[in-house]
Amino acid sequence: MIDRHARRSSYAGAALAALATALAAPAAAQTQPSNAATAQIGDPAPGTQEDPAQGDVIVTGTRIVRDGFQAPTPLTVLTQEEILNSSPSNNIADFVNQLPSLAGSTRPANSRLNLSSGQAGINALNLRNLGETRTLVLLDGRRSVASTITGLVDVNTIPQSLVKSVEVVTGGASSAYGSDAVAGVVNFVLDKKYKGLKVLVDSGVTDKGDGFNYSFSVAGGTSFGSEGRGHILLSGEVAHRDGIFEVDRDWNATGYVRIQDPNWTATSTTPRYLIRRQVGAANSTPGGLITNSAGGTANSLRGLYFGPGGEVLQYQYGALTFPSPTGTAPPTLTQGGSWQVNDSGRRIGLDPEDDRYGLFGRVSYEVADGVEVFAEASYNRQKVFFNAGPNLATGIVLNATGCGAAATAAAAPTTCNAFLYNTLGPQRLAGITSVTLATTAVDLPFRAVDNRREVQRYAIGAEGAFDAFGKRANWNVYGQYGRADLREQLRNIMNNTRMNNATNAVFAPAGNAAGYAPGSIQCGINVDADATNNDPACVPLNRLGIGVANPAAFGYVLGDPYREQRLEQIVAGANFSATPFSTWAGEVSIAVGAEYREEKVSGFVPDEFQPVPIRNAAGAVTGATNRWSVGNYLPSRGRFDVKEAYLETVVPLGLGLEFNGAVRATDYSTAGYVTTWKAGATWQPIDDFRLRVTRSRDIRAPNLNELYQAGTANSDAVTNPGFPSASPPFVPAGQPPVASYGYSGFSTGNPLLQEERANQWNVGAVFTPTFLPGFNLSVDYFDIDLDQGISTFTAAQIVNLCFQGQDDFCNAITIDAARTQNPSQPYLIIRNQPFNAASQTVRGVDFDVSYRLPMDRLGAGSQGAVTLRGLATRYIDNKFDSGVPGTVVLNSVGVNGGQASTPDWIFRGSIAYDAPDFSITAVGRGVSAGKYVANGIECSTACPANDPNFFTYDTNRVSGVFYADLNLTQKIEMGGAEAQFFINVTNVFDRWPLLLPETGLAANPTYSDLLGRAFRFGIRMETR
Repeated sequence: MIDRHARRSSYAGAALAALATALAAPAAAQTQPSNAATAQIGDPAPGTQEDPAQGDVIVTGTRIVRDGFQAPTPLTVLTQEEILNSSPSNNIADFVNQLPSLAGSTRPANSRLNLSSGQAGINALNLRNLGETRTLVLLDGRRSVASTITGLVDVNTIPQSLVKSVEVVTGGASSAYGSDAVAGVVNFVLDKKYKGLKVLVDSGVTDKGDGFNYSFSVAGGTSFGSEGRGHILLSGEVAHRDGIFEVDRDWNATGYVRIQDPNWTATSTTPRYLIRRQVGAANSTPGGLITNSAGGTANSLRGLYFGPGGEVLQYQYGALTFPSPTGTAPPTLTQGGSWQVNDSGRRIGLDPEDDRYGLFGRVSYEVADGVEVFAEASYNRQKVFFNAGPNLATGIVLNATGCGAAATAAAAPTTCNAFLYNTLGPQRLAGITSVTLATTAVDLPFRAVDNRREVQRYAIGAEGAFDAFGKRANWNVYGQYGRADLREQLRNIMNNTRMNNATNAVFAPAGNAAGYAPGSIQCGINVDADATNNDPACVPLNRLGIGVANPAAFGYVLGDPYREQRLEQIVAGANFSATPFSTWAGEVSIAVGAEYREEKVSGFVPDEFQPVPIRNAAGAVTGATNRWSVGNYLPSRGRFDVKEAYLETVVPLGLGLEFNGAVRATDYSTAGYVTTWKAGATWQPIDDFRLRVTRSRDIRAPNLNELYQAGTANSDAVTNPGFPSASPPFVPAGQPPVASYGYSGFSTGNPLLQEERANQWNVGAVFTPTFLPGFNLSVDYFDIDLDQGISTFTAAQIVNLCFQGQDDFCNAITIDAARTQNPSQPYLIIRNQPFNAASQTVRGVDFDVSYRLPMDRLGAGSQGAVTLRGLATRYIDNKFDSGVPGTVVLNSVGVNGGQASTPDWIFRGSIAYDAPDFSITAVGRGVSAGKYVANGIECSTACPANDPNFFTYDTNRVSGVFYADLNLTQKIEMGGAEAQFFINVTNVFDRWPLLLPETGLAANPTYSDLLGRAFRFGIRMETR
């Protein structure tokens, strides 16, 4: 252990020194040269692997296969060398997600709390922050089966050791590749003709000594048969991450929180919200906190909390508390005082434990000149385990009726909670009829995500080329079957009924029917007068203190709900590309093709884990009562198919002008018929300069989840938008307003959904000066307008829209009488369903620059090359309109407050020096500063009048982040094989993540690094 830490310190020192040297050179950005002959997605492009001296290239996502063709839709190619020298981890998705064109992607860091959706641990890609479901992910130009019912392809299932390049289309491509390519396409290209054997072994750890990880991969390929007509390719991968199950980083202990000014009212001219440090949650503690008491003097016991062994302590509210401790509602936040007592934000996972295994095989044979048949098979298995936080609960009502009148425990009535009586005693409980408790439950084991996925993919096909019309024509046909078997399981989840039973512990009265010893502590249901509600398995649970809970009760009150789902995909397709004739201006090319696809989901959930349905008088299900605090799964079942055909053409018009157009006819068994199209052109008046423009109509059809979700449920809390002056319309009249309400969310699919439609422009220019070899610059403007968007509202949105008078949303909210323990604070059921009502506009500009300088230009004897490269995207608009009248359309660009937000600038720059025996790559990446929330108005005095759509803040700014990474690679001798030893350091200067003023995890997990400085080192070996 000492040696490992010593090595780590040594690596850190070397990394810092090397990075300082590298950064002394002029800063630059990433390249996108455009002087490449391009081809169909997945085909080799000159200037990538085949011609590394040219560096990266920009090619275009198209079905046309013709040398020299440069289509108007830009696509960035990331080469294998670039991936190896810059990837921050053993997962290629972490590198691809550094591209500024990708924003808001789902990663383990920000999907870890997706308890009921099954997405925890997924690596999915999100172009333009338009949603992962609107980015099409391909493998060698073909679709892959999804790893979630929402249609997300997990990049973990790609055979990473065989990836030759990654191609990212930053524009609509539905006419060429079908549904989902609204924001673009990400295509992973495999080295299908690789010959040799390569092995990669690496390991990593953070400088805090946690987050240990390792991976091992081996890949080999060889030819066989007559004249080497056959080729076989095999690869295997194993990867493991230890996981980090507590947030013990300094940045998460600052108490950086948004707090409402306790002096603010609806008529105030000062800010409603204040951003402060040393603020903590004042509504719960690890051993329980009394938030309300009834009877006697109102709330006389509020603020008592329970420490080790049930010790009774007094919570010290700070100078700034909202609401006030003596008010009608319990305080939720406090600054100063006992602000650090609530530790729920630290007892939660930072990084999941992850085990991945993958196998891939491909065999091909050239059965005749220009005709090759192939077969592929892959199998991937992943297990993700994560600490999803404590079993916290609020609104726990303990009955205290008669506790103060009892002289002894044996004399206490069955209406008196026994643990409350033993902890507080009859004197404190005199006149008290009930107390309301909130706890972060340090005695209970943490909630955990335990997801397992098995993804299989099989393909057969043939491809080739022949002479047609005096030119080369290309064709391929294929059939593919994919299957994902998902087990989405949660661990240590509270069973609502059993938790209530165990919490309602009383002293057994003399002569009780069950025969329990008088005065012993028993579950109230077993000693009351009702013999029909007995449960012999019930074990009383003490929730008043630390170290007081009986572990024997855990198996009764906690469970492990799960759902099993099988996703199946069948695809068959054929493509043909040729140049049938020429005009005076040049060759006219066409591509045609057709595809059939079927998607299906089938699920299973044991009855004991499903919600209890709520039916109306006619017997129809109108909602559900949750058995569990989260993970109330229902099995989804359904299928759809789609038939498609397309035509694409390239027509030269002369004077450097070339037209590229495509049209696709699509017929869905659910959404019906739709046409997509693309019309674009390039103009190159001189060799140094080229303009490009594309106009397209793109679509996304509803996925299996949106169509057929049988119902998933989650539990959380929603803020009362009218607090402190009013209650929302769904609360019965006469009840006092409270700050928040607990709820169970219940979501279902909508089989009547139609396709989403997007119209978009892409306009750009490419500058490759002949007087400065190696320099490339491109600038591209994008404008995407999405209509008929499929949208499911969050519980908070439904509550807010109801408060604004939208009756449809009020109708989606009912009070759950079975879960409401405190009548003045009802527990809610919130139902939602997706529908085609939303619209979204995304606009921005991509900047792409590179310069490659071979060292031999500097003088004889110089070797290697220096490459400066950079990418940056300036996002202008990302406006989402729910389609509901009266709602306010906000621009999420310039907002750094969450996954749905989009920073103004996302950038990545690198400096690389490549010599014959070693290479150094330094990377700088990050996002610009921005607002905390889009609807925040910053002011100090003369603040505008209260508006439920726009809130006032004393400051609405949060910082940006800048991270520096370093990769060092050295060739070494290893038994005659080509070998490289490498060290990769991410977040070299150990910069904090982008902090957000929130309770719990106080950082943005989407755009920042949560782990801090981390090291990865390993060896790559290859024989050919």
